[in-house]
Amino acid sequence: MQVIRTLIVDDNVSFRQRLKEFLASEPDIEVVGEAADGQTAILEARKLQPEVVVMDVTMPGMNGIDATRHLKDEMPEVKVIVLTIFDLEGYREAAMASGASGYVIKKSLIEELMPAIRRALAQDSATWARAKEEPNIRGGGRPAS
Repeated sequence: MQVIRTLIVDDNVSFRQRLKEFLASEPDIEVVGEAADGQTAILEARKLQPEVVVMDVTMPGMNGIDATRHLKDEMPEVKVIVLTIFDLEGYREAAMASGASGYVIKKSLIEELMPAIRRALAQDSATWARAKEEPNIRGGGRPAS
C-alpha cells in the first residue's frame, strides 16, 4: 500500500487538529506537516514534498487560491484539494483556474475529502465536468496529460 504524504493548510488550529485526526484514521494517509497560511504552506511543501496538500481558501497573508497557484507553478506534481466553507461557484472556478485538483466543502468533509484525494491522485480528468452536472461531486482540476 502506497502512503499518501499530506500537508494540511488552514489558519484554524483546532480545525487542523481535527482534520489531522480524521486523516490519520485512514491507513494510507500520512500527515507530514501543517501550515496556517499560504506562504508557510509553500515553504513546508518545498521541505516536506507532499503528494497532496489540503488547502483552506481564506487565511491571513497569502490566501489558499494564490498559494495553490504558486505551488502548482513550482511543484506541478503536487495535488491540491481546496477545503473551504464556501460553496460558491466563483471560488470553485478560482480554485480550478489556480490548478487545484479538487474542491470540498467543509460541511461535506467526512463524505467527500478522501474520494477527492483519491480522484486527484488518479488524475480523473472528467471530475470537474461531472461536478458541474452533479452538484454533490466537488473535484477535478487540470485534465491529465
